[in-house]
Amino acid sequence: MPALDRTTALLLVVDFQARLMPAIDQGEAAVANARRLLDAAALFEVPALFTEQNPAGLGPTVPALAPDPARVFAKMTFDATRAPGFLDRVPADRQVVVAGCEAHVCLLQTVLGLLDAGRRLWVVRDAVGSRRAESKEAALDRMARHGAEIVTAEMVVFEWLQSAEHPRFREALRLIR
Repeated sequence: MPALDRTTALLLVVDFQARLMPAIDQGEAAVANARRLLDAAALFEVPALFTEQNPAGLGPTVPALAPDPARVFAKMTFDATRAPGFLDRVPADRQVVVAGCEAHVCLLQTVLGLLDAGRRLWVVRDAVGSRRAESKEAALDRMARHGAEIVTAEMVVFEWLQSAEHPRFREALRLIR
């Protein structure tokens, strides 16, 4: 799998919802790294898409990530690809960088669905969470076995950056420090 290219990337932020996050193991760190990814996406003009699982029950995306409502896809299926219209919002030619919760439920099923639909996936390990650490690790292992690249937020930022000569290099560095 090649390095990430910001010109063909899409950031997918799965179910970082208000009523779910207090139960997530190391949830604050996952949210902080998702925020870094969103800031990097804005810096490099990478589009972002959010999902919300049953928003009436789990609430909206946490305020720290503050999505534009036009970029939020509400769903009831655990696998977002099973929801009508979702795949239309994830172009086949995009490198999909994924963060979210819960790693072993909605994130896993959505990643497997996207892989099955022919998308290339990079799952950001430090921007992913589950209620239990072992569930997160099992999900990451399974996603990797099926073809997803497992990366960190810092890896994504540097691959999108590509060079220390990039005009936004210093701004990008501030995101990961």
